[in-house]
Amino acid sequence: MLPSKLNDAEHVFKAARFDVYEIDRQGPDGQTHRRQLVVHPGAAVVLPLLDDDHVVMIRNDRPAVGKTLWELPAGTLEPPEPPEMCAGRELIEEAGFKAKSIEPMCDFYSTPGFCTEHMWVFIARDLTEVGQQLEATEQITVEVLPLDKTMQMMRDGEIIDGKTMTALLYHDAFMKG
Repeated sequence: MLPSKLNDAEHVFKAARFDVYEIDRQGPDGQTHRRQLVVHPGAAVVLPLLDDDHVVMIRNDRPAVGKTLWELPAGTLEPPEPPEMCAGRELIEEAGFKAKSIEPMCDFYSTPGFCTEHMWVFIARDLTEVGQQLEATEQITVEVLPLDKTMQMMRDGEIIDGKTMTALLYHDAFMKG
């Protein structure tokens, strides 16, 4: 959704999961500058814990960066879907687990310099394996890892996905023990 203070924005492109708008804003130099904004419905990220020491991770093929990345299950909201419902849906679709408990952890803007995407992070517990329900374009494998190993993987540059790093580090800093 376009923030209300951007009502003068011009809609220039509609994609399946986002829109692009252009706005004119006066800069400190007094000049008018044109900027493009990606308007995104938001997304949910889920940290699925099998127990206090193990997390369900995915290996997700990402054509945009030409790599397969270590990630936590996540996905775009389907308005008017609430973030916690999206988290539960994505946990099943991408990782093949259903959670009895999905609780909020934190939220953040992914790239506020040009995008409205607001990401909500949830922690999922009491997991039951139900099988993946991947979309036709998704190439995802599932792997259970020790939480402490994920910290080393970030240090070693193996986990480089921002939403995943945010969720794992937030959990490590504020929710462990």
